[in-house]
This record gives sequence, structure tokens and C-alpha cells, in this order.
Amino acid sequence: MNVKNPAMARICDRVGASGFLNHEDDMAAYLHDQRGYYVGRAAAVVRPASTRELADVVSICREAGVPVVPQGGNTGLCGGATPDQSGQAVVLNLGRMNAIRDIDPINFTMTVEAGAILENVHRAAAEHDLLFPLDLGAKGSCQIGGNLATNAGGINVVRYGNARDLVLGLEVVLPNGEVWNGLSQLRKDNTGYDLKQLFLGSEGTLGIITAAVLKLFPMPRERKTALLVVRDPQAACELLAIARKLSGDALVSFEYMPRIAIDLVMAHSGYPDPLDTRYPHHVLLELAGGISADFLQTALEQIFETGTEQELVIDGIIAQSGQQRDQLWRMREDISEAQRDSVKNDISVPIARIPELLDRAEALVQELASGARPCPFGHIGDGNIHYNILAPEGEEAAAFRRAKGDSLVDAVNELVMGMEGSFSAEHGVGQLRRGYLHHYKSPVAVNIMRRIKQALDPDALFNPGKVL
Repeated sequence: MNVKNPAMARICDRVGASGFLNHEDDMAAYLHDQRGYYVGRAAAVVRPASTRELADVVSICREAGVPVVPQGGNTGLCGGATPDQSGQAVVLNLGRMNAIRDIDPINFTMTVEAGAILENVHRAAAEHDLLFPLDLGAKGSCQIGGNLATNAGGINVVRYGNARDLVLGLEVVLPNGEVWNGLSQLRKDNTGYDLKQLFLGSEGTLGIITAAVLKLFPMPRERKTALLVVRDPQAACELLAIARKLSGDALVSFEYMPRIAIDLVMAHSGYPDPLDTRYPHHVLLELAGGISADFLQTALEQIFETGTEQELVIDGIIAQSGQQRDQLWRMREDISEAQRDSVKNDISVPIARIPELLDRAEALVQELASGARPCPFGHIGDGNIHYNILAPEGEEAAAFRRAKGDSLVDAVNELVMGMEGSFSAEHGVGQLRRGYLHHYKSPVAVNIMRRIKQALDPDALFNPGKVL
């Protein structure tokens, strides 16, 4: 391997040939985001095998003034793990650092390296009859370090919270090459600032998460799932409150699916219609826990009956088998892929304002792009709607995105922010939403963020051009 740049030669010597890529063909897969919105260049892609190797690489980069772009499974949707076009940065991919270091079934914790694939974390916990509840459509390829760096959400936030709620401790390599070992397994430690929260959700701009102590939970003994037809989004929100109360907060997931989303999935994946009659509004909800199947079944039936009595629920089915449950969840998980060519947005508002949001956004979209087809779906149980917009029937998707995409996203975000919402509910900021952060965050908040960045990364070498 011919490495002429002195800093790159030192890095290659440190990680070995198996951890160093600098040929264009070898690097190509690491230089673009999942959706192809961003394509960059790099001096090298480095894949360290340990925290010590990674820290040494960071030290070399700092001495040479080389920017560093941390990267996990590269499944992000905001370009946060893609380098710019300068070709000066080193992409630090953590895929080789994937060990499950420890599982403590008494403390209900797991210590994992950042490159561990989320689905493998699930399996490791399940071997001890325990659950790590973070669950995403990309679980087969996303890595836990990236999940934590972007504060990922997913389908179980109603019960368990976002990624930042599932962490007790972190190990982090700082921009000066120091390693902060904060791998605490304590649930109570009131000794000053909670430093781990600086790095959770910071998208690799303050430090590189190399390992984490994760919270585990009892594996649910029973699950009960239903697809219910609701009168409208207002009825869905009211039903959510009923479901939480009647189930003793055993509600794990509560997902909104409009008719257009179901039609798209059926066309894309060939699934049969789960119901005999077509309806405009659906929610997929799941109860789970260690309590008896009879209790969950009764609670789900009470939710169905109460919703019907209050004219919130029109129709629905309760899954009668694990296979039927899996089919319903596959339909939900395939929505994103089925509308891959849509204009995408990831927003949140207080749950009670979701019906208002959907009504006002629909009118706004039609005003700006008559005939466009909104497909709002997702985690209504925590206020997070993926407000995607498809081109009008017969119009080419890519041309529609180029012509109308930015103006539609801007308009919807303006609406959302006026409703005390967020322009990024769970996907992060990255490159895609950086302008929105500066536009909508208060000057005080942005200044605090800048001062933290300056304190930890004064040379601005960690993930430049992302977030700030």
C-alpha cells in the first residue's frame, strides 16, 4: 500500500492494512449517505479495532490538522456521517469495534462497543431473557454508536423513551485524543454534571462514542397487537390516552398509518389488505409486559370496546397469532421503503396538536403544490410524524422533489415551529437540517452549543459542517 501523506502513513502503521483504506473503489461505500443526497471525498477511511487505536488515530489527526468524520452503520438520513468534497477528512468507521463486553443480568445492564449492530444487541440481551428496547427499521445494519450519537427513537418510545433514556454510561474519545471512561453502571450518581448527555445526540461533533452501558429490561412474556380503524387523527389521539389508562401503561407502541401508506406498502411489497373494507385512518398498537396474556387480551378488548362506544374506533382486528402480528408490523416497517422517492420530513408537535398539524399541513401542501399527496405516518404515540409528500399522480418523483421539495419542507417546518414543535424529531440535524437549527433555535441556545463545541473541539476538526 503506497501512502505518501505522512499523517496517513502514521495512521496506516497504527491500525494496519486491514484497518486502512485509501483507494477510491475501496472507500466508495463509506462516502455517501443512505439516500444518496450527499456524496463526499476522503483522504482515507480508517477502521480501528479498539478504543486505543481510535484515540491514537484522533491524536495523529489533531497534530496534522486533519478533520475527522465518525461513522457507524451509515444508515442516517441527514448526511451526518458523510464527509465534504474537500477530500481532506478521515472517515473513522467503527464497524470493527463491535464486541459485547459484558451483560449483567442482576444489574440489568449491557456494556457494548459502538460498532455493535443493533439487532445483535437485541439477540445478546435475549440470550439472558432480557430486552434492549430501542427498535428501528434499520436494526439489521445500524450500529449502537450511531443510534446514541443521533439519539434515535423508533417504535418503542412510548414506553421506554429515546436512545438517551437507555444509557447509564459512555466511553468517549475526545477531540484531543483523550479517552473519557464514563462507563458507569450506576442508576444514581449525583456528582455534578451528567457528562454523557453532552455526547448523546451530538452527532460526533464533540466526541466519538466508543462504548456504552445500556439499560436492559425484563423480556415481555406476552404481546398483544391490534390494527384499529379510527374516525380521524383526533380520535387516534383520544384513543391513545384511553389505551394508556386501560392497560396500566402497558402500551409499548402506537403508530398512525393513513390509507395512502397502506396502499403504497401493498403495491410495493405485495401484502394483502389486512381489512375487508378500505378506511382512511388506522393505528397499530401493541401492549406488552410480564403480566398475563389474559390481562393484556382483556385490556386490548376494553380499548377496542371503549373506543367503539365513544365513536373513536370504527373497525379493526386483534392479531390472533405471532405470524399475524409480524405481518402487521412488517407492513408498518415497510412504509418508508415504499415511499422512498417522496419528499421527506421528520417532525414532532405536542400530541394534542397532531390533528391540527395534519389539517393545516394538508391545506398548506395543496396551496403550494396542487395534487401532491401527503403521507403522514409514524409514532403518533410520542408526537413524532414523518410528514412525507409524494408527487401528484403521473408526475415524475425526482423532478417533483427538485422543483417543490425544499419549499414544501420549509413551509411545513414553519408551521410546526409555530405549534411549539421540532423540525427534527428523531433523525438528527447532520448537514440536512443545519440551516433550520440556526434559524429556529434561540440565539442563546445556539451560543451555548457553540461554547461547548469550542471548549471540547477548539480546532473544529470533529465532524465539521454538521449540526453547527
